[in-house]
Amino acid sequence: MISLIIPMIVVLIAMMFSKKLINDREKSSPFECGFDPKSSARMPFSLQFFLIAVIFLIFDVEIALILPIVIIFKTSNIMIWTKSTMFFIMVLLGGLYYEWNKGMLEWAN
Repeated sequence: MISLIIPMIVVLIAMMFSKKLINDREKSSPFECGFDPKSSARMPFSLQFFLIAVIFLIFDVEIALILPIVIIFKTSNIMIWTKSTMFFIMVLLGGLYYEWNKGMLEWAN
């Protein structure tokens, strides 16, 4: 019985004299990787940056589609290969011209 009472008394005394508070400011605030968590969490989002990222993603996928064209060259008819490759590249250039004409590639207004 004494072996249970003495450790409980020691734990209670340690908790009473502890310097830690239950509502410690640092522990109750969220971890924000060095940023002040008390300021506004919302920052203005640049829609133009998003459009550039989407354009990059689309052209990145299209480059992945262009790479196998070189391998197909060996096994296909040269005329069909040339027409299909030129059509694909013209579609890409048409999309690039449209984006350029709409001003989507300009960084600053």
